[in-house]
Amino acid sequence: MAIGWAEIFCQFLVGISRSMILFIVCAGLSFILGVLRVPNIAHGSLYMIGAFATFSISKMIGGTYGFWVALALAPLLVVVVSLIAERLLFCHLYQREHLMLILFTFSVSLILGDLVKIVWGAEYRSVSPPEILKGSISLLGASVPRYNLFLIIIGPLVGIALWLFTTRTKIGKISRAAAVDREMVGVLGINVSWVFSFAFLVGCYLAGIGGALVAPTVSITLGMDHTLIIEAFLIVIIGGLGNMWGALVGSLIFGVTHSFGVLFWPQFAIVFPYMSVVIVLLLRPRGLLKSVW
Repeated sequence: MAIGWAEIFCQFLVGISRSMILFIVCAGLSFILGVLRVPNIAHGSLYMIGAFATFSISKMIGGTYGFWVALALAPLLVVVVSLIAERLLFCHLYQREHLMLILFTFSVSLILGDLVKIVWGAEYRSVSPPEILKGSISLLGASVPRYNLFLIIIGPLVGIALWLFTTRTKIGKISRAAAVDREMVGVLGINVSWVFSFAFLVGCYLAGIGGALVAPTVSITLGMDHTLIIEAFLIVIIGGLGNMWGALVGSLIFGVTHSFGVLFWPQFAIVFPYMSVVIVLLLRPRGLLKSVW
């Protein structure tokens, strides 16, 4: 059966929309990598908590505004969990070697996974998008889901907001300075520990937003963090470690190749993004854009 232009265009937009969720999560992971030098494997678990929290809040509020309230509050719940973990555990380990940090954050991810199972159980959950974002619209002859268009709009807005935060605000500039020379920032009388804490929370907040946004598009279940964190690290690596715009480019490559794989060769759709990663790393071993490491 021939595949027409409308199907290709629609699948392209679906790939872009998925890329935006990946970008939001990866931007947070990349920000933490760039400032704190922490490869946070627990980032995926925070994304999962954001999705489950969105389910609970939207169900509790109900009605037209349930999803919007959940989109506002679920990432804040992720921030609270992240703050507790950061003040009790992470803040004592920032100077340790990367292998120890990987093992530690992996342990934290297992703990958070068990906590999610205790709180929400092992059943599949689902969230309905708000009424205004249900259904599809016709765009250049293709029927495109409204929610996917919403994701395509919200992704760049989050990216611009993060860029403005890191380049135009005082705390953002201090975070960038601390990433380059934390000792010098400390000599200037700035509490580097709290700067790192704030940077960690910003990155985790983005994980929570990603989890909230993905909730209406997938089945919310235990283990959804595992696939996400693998993809997120691959995206951050091919984009350039700690480079936010590199995370955007990597997310677009990953999301669009997977989407076209589903369209043209669905049995092996999962292979296409990983093939693109291999090709990028063969041609650009240090990533597409400049790494901050």
